[in-house]
Amino acid sequence: MSNITFRDVSKSYGDQVVLEDFDMSVGSGMGKIILGAGGSGKSTILKMIPGLVLPDRGKVLIEDKEISSLKEDEMMPFRSRIGIVFQEGALFDSLSVFENVAYRLREHTTMSEESLSQNVQKALGFVGLADSSDKMPSELSGGMKKRVAIARAMVGNPKIILYDEPTAGLDPITSRSICNLIMRLRDIRKITSVMVTNDLGAAQVIAAEKVTNDRDGKLEFSGQNDADDPNTDFLVLHQGKIRFEGLQSSLDDSDDPYIREFLD
Repeated sequence: MSNITFRDVSKSYGDQVVLEDFDMSVGSGMGKIILGAGGSGKSTILKMIPGLVLPDRGKVLIEDKEISSLKEDEMMPFRSRIGIVFQEGALFDSLSVFENVAYRLREHTTMSEESLSQNVQKALGFVGLADSSDKMPSELSGGMKKRVAIARAMVGNPKIILYDEPTAGLDPITSRSICNLIMRLRDIRKITSVMVTNDLGAAQVIAAEKVTNDRDGKLEFSGQNDADDPNTDFLVLHQGKIRFEGLQSSLDDSDDPYIREFLD
């Protein structure tokens, strides 16, 4: 079953063609990493998944339901199952960490304050910020803001999480911690993920590793190869079209001049 499907999608802004005859499928619990230069259509794809941007032609399906022709009120049930991690975190400066994470639940659910609090604290615990719920965004480092953004995206048990440059501007150690969270959500929570990034190092980590729980409940990070049921692949966009789609090993071995220049 595919959680996300694009069929023959085209989109233009004025005379600028952003996507042309674009097809993409992301299976349930799988990951897709989208690479490409600025203006290649990466952000448009992310915005189309929750119906924030509609295609000029073609279809976008979420959980096998076409959303590209739905009215705004009909889109809300689908949006409630999609979490988004924005590039800059996009936290509300006037709200505490707790209220930033709770915002999604207040908007899309009618759960009690007790249940809401339990869900928020569980999400903050997952990202390692259980003791930071009373802090304001101005008191957080860049990495902490990204972790709060991930906590906000994951509350309410979404089926899909979208990541827009989740490691941009972070030092290598902090970037690795964000990659670990993304892999845990994919492999432990089985959440379908689509990530737009230009951070090749982070992308390669996420595609090359997997996370499992051992018998004591501890997390184990291990390498995976293409033959070992890979759970993440790559898509490279160039001028609105797919230049490459496949596994990391094929991407690394590509002799396409554009791919080689992009990777180097």
